[in-house]
Amino acid sequence: MLTFDDVRNNPAIRIYIERANESLRALGFTEHSFPHVLKVADTASYILLTMGYSEREAELARIAGYLHDIGNLVNRIDHAQSGAVMAFRILDNMGADPADIATIVTAIGNHDEGTAEAVNPVAAALILGDKTDVRRSRVRNRDISTFDIHDRVNYAVTSSNTKIDEGHQTITLTLTVDTEMCAVMDYFEIFLGRMILCRKAAEKLGLRFHLVINGQQLL
Repeated sequence: MLTFDDVRNNPAIRIYIERANESLRALGFTEHSFPHVLKVADTASYILLTMGYSEREAELARIAGYLHDIGNLVNRIDHAQSGAVMAFRILDNMGADPADIATIVTAIGNHDEGTAEAVNPVAAALILGDKTDVRRSRVRNRDISTFDIHDRVNYAVTSSNTKIDEGHQTITLTLTVDTEMCAVMDYFEIFLGRMILCRKAAEKLGLRFHLVINGQQLL
């Protein structure tokens, strides 16, 4: 049975992630390399385990989280779909179970805002893991004077935490935002679509999505 460690230790996959990240660097996007994919993988797994899903489903969510952005190797546009096709070939060649491949590929193909749908629990967990990864360390441009709004918003987030409450009723993204760097309204200008997607993904898992910025609940 294919494991997350099998995927993480696959040298070809590492190259695809590295090269996809290089392409996004050239396009001026935030970091999409190992810190991002590992955080997404861990968050997706945490969500499913906390909500009582099986260890196997959480493992599939970790694998989907690790692989979810490899489609950027092909092109940023439609990277969810191209990444899903790449993942299918990779996992099939690694001898993964067809049912596991189907779950992972479906999640990857449904994670990006333009076409995303929380069609199963793994897809829902992947969406939440991906869209809640907002943090200063993802900004690669070190010249603040040349920041665009995406750089400014991400750089302004000095603390980020995603947590499910003890009663398993809500999942909350708690951010600390430096308002001298970025107004809270700027955050919504960039991320409102993602937050709506998070709300829908949370609902798939029987949760309510909350957004707290600088101590104030905004969603």
